[in-house]
Amino acid sequence: MTPLKKDNTIVRPSGFAPELSSMDKPREGVAARKRKRRILIIAGGALGVLLATFALSRLKPAAPSVDRSSVWIDTVKRGPMVRQVRGLGTLTPEEIRWLPANTEGRVEKILIWPGTKVEPGDVILELSSPELEQSAAEAVSKAKGAEAVLASARATLQRELLDQESKTTAAHSAYQQAKMERETNDQLAKNGLVAVLVYKTSKMKEEECAKTDEIEQKRLAFSRDSIEPQLASQQAAVDQANQLAKLKLDQVEARKSGR
Repeated sequence: MTPLKKDNTIVRPSGFAPELSSMDKPREGVAARKRKRRILIIAGGALGVLLATFALSRLKPAAPSVDRSSVWIDTVKRGPMVRQVRGLGTLTPEEIRWLPANTEGRVEKILIWPGTKVEPGDVILELSSPELEQSAAEAVSKAKGAEAVLASARATLQRELLDQESKTTAAHSAYQQAKMERETNDQLAKNGLVAVLVYKTSKMKEEECAKTDEIEQKRLAFSRDSIEPQLASQQAAVDQANQLAKLKLDQVEARKSGR
């Protein structure tokens, strides 16, 4: 039975089994090749994903992008770099050093606050102590009083020395005069021109004046030698008073902590 043609299309009646011509041959292994190719494509895709993941994990993080107006571009220079960072929080010092005060006092003025760069000798704060200032003033007054006593003692000893020199000079002059009278009476006695009593009296007067002169000479030497020891004791009192005054003044000056 020949199939009917309609619009150049072969129409086979229902129930009609097509006949295989010599040109129609079945293709063997097509499904297997398609399956194999699909498996290869899937395996290649999985391998590519693994390689891409590994490559991305080895990459370094990219530098963050910033706005051009927020950066400062300049030539690289050697030296300290100062950076100011603003943020919320409380600054905590890495190292804390306490400044001990030699004396007790009240904080009167803070000249340098924490965080300020300081140099040796800078005054950080000042203390006030009325009791210490009063004590220092009294020590200075006592030192001046000791110096006045020393000056008075030196003047007194010098005056006594001058008086002793005057007495020694008078005694020595009296001795020389008595000696001259005795020598004169010696000549007169040889010629019988003076009484024996007068002659003896002149000799006794010479001896008395000689002793007086000797005593006054010793007193003068003693006065001269005793000036330094007497002044030394007064000088020691002055030195002690000055040292105490200096100590008090140093304590007053030490109220400026941090120097």
